Amino acid sequence: MLRTVLRTTLTTLCLLAAYFATPLTRAFTVVTAVVLGCVLAALGALVWWQARAIVRSPAPRLRTVEALATSVPLFLVAFAAGYCSMENSAPGAFSEPLTHVDALYFTMTVFSSVGFGDIVPRSQPARILTTVQMFGDLVFLGLVVKVLIDAMRRGVEHRGHGGG
Repeated sequence: MLRTVLRTTLTTLCLLAAYFATPLTRAFTVVTAVVLGCVLAALGALVWWQARAIVRSPAPRLRTVEALATSVPLFLVAFAAGYCSMENSAPGAFSEPLTHVDALYFTMTVFSSVGFGDIVPRSQPARILTTVQMFGDLVFLGLVVKVLIDAMRRGVEHRGHGGG
């Protein structure tokens, strides 16, 4: 269990360190949107791989927690990077300038559906990206969590029936 906590913490810290170390000052273009799409596709592949690993794991419940604890930060950092890049390349895209912290904060308020309203998308591209995140949030919370929980159930059943 300690190894899982350490691995998950290290993964999250590495993701955050990479996010905060990246300048994100290049223009948000079609290429940026494609890169974001590729990151999300890679996240989908990661979730698929994690689901398979959960079923085979000797501790499927713990492996499920680890899978969620690595997938959620990747999802959030990907959108935060997009928002930060967008604001840096087109000032005024949001109601206030976004630093890395502000972009991550905005991403979290959208993800949690809190929506304080202190930062709002103003430009059409910013609104489109925010809408994409809202849709992604629903998919992530619905489909991804279901896939991982179902994998955990299969893993627990497999362990309960004498499977390795």
